[in-house]
Amino acid sequence: MLKHELLKRYLPQFGGMTGTRSHDGRVVYLDGYAGEGRYENGEPASAEIALRVASHFRTRHGLTVECFFAEAQQKSFERLDAVVEHYRSGGVVAHAHRGEVDGLLDSVVRRALFEPLFLFLDPCGLVLPQDRLVDVLARQRPGRKPATELLMNFSMMAVWRLGGHVRSPKGNERSLQRFDEVCGGPWWRKYFADAASSSAREGAAEDAIEAVAAEYARRLARRTGMLVQSVPVSHSPRKRAVYQLVFATRSQYGLWVFGDTVARARDEWWKTLQLREESDDLALFSMASLTRPDPQEVEARAVPKIAENLEKLLARTRHPIKLVDHTLEIFGDFYGQVTEPVARKAVRLLHEQGKTPSNGVGVKRTREITVFPKIFAA
Repeated sequence: MLKHELLKRYLPQFGGMTGTRSHDGRVVYLDGYAGEGRYENGEPASAEIALRVASHFRTRHGLTVECFFAEAQQKSFERLDAVVEHYRSGGVVAHAHRGEVDGLLDSVVRRALFEPLFLFLDPCGLVLPQDRLVDVLARQRPGRKPATELLMNFSMMAVWRLGGHVRSPKGNERSLQRFDEVCGGPWWRKYFADAASSSAREGAAEDAIEAVAAEYARRLARRTGMLVQSVPVSHSPRKRAVYQLVFATRSQYGLWVFGDTVARARDEWWKTLQLREESDDLALFSMASLTRPDPQEVEARAVPKIAENLEKLLARTRHPIKLVDHTLEIFGDFYGQVTEPVARKAVRLLHEQGKTPSNGVGVKRTREITVFPKIFAA
């Protein structure tokens, strides 16, 4: 799964960026819908991915990633608890909670009073009410330090089903009210009411789903004061997203690293799909290879566009800019689609065009490159 590939890659980054500056060398992690922890085929699910990261940090860096896992279903919890106990016996600080995440959330936040906190919420259906998230992110964890970040699955399929209740005269009002809570109000219903009108064009309902997801992210950003970015996940670039990964942070560094990590995780995910299909002796061709975006083609389109974004940003500010301070403005629509070295190539292109004296040479990390406007050339 892309979200698991992303978690495997980003959680170590979060620990590395925040752990060394924490109160007691500890980072707190919560998986609110942990499931069984490990799949029946032996592959790690989200819980074991986090436990492996925690084990690595403990043995290699002397840092503690304290893990909390919530699972409501008894059978799944029993298997989860066994996985957690295995890592706990090896020195990892981890706790398995039988019940809904809402009953565990406040105690985890208190446990992370002086430490960085990462929340991973991946429900099969609807996520926590937005008011609840805002309470944690804006009231209990309002500051930049200690760091707080959220990665959450916002199900487009669930939105589709609930949108059907709006469009149908037999819609279930209780289900609608539950989604009102998730969204922080009934504002979302209007999108589907408009889509159900006789004058609505074909595809309006599908557009309504994406509009609701985008507005949800905007409201979460406004209510929490955080940088919120959604990453659509689909089975093919030519198909609509089945869910959005909603990421929230107060750090421009976090936003930059997350976008780079998404691009790398997405590419690895496509490779995995392709290898699985090619190992199938009955497959005449690989569907993954037919639908996977060509990374070189995407990069070829991204470099000039990012260079253009940089040029506009320099023209507007008329001051030197550090790349990491303007992540979304620089990457634009290519955020999460290309890795950070592409931004370095865009700086080089702008330099070759004579539009900046900066070429990025000598700066180890791309995100740390400072780009000067042309007036500084002299």
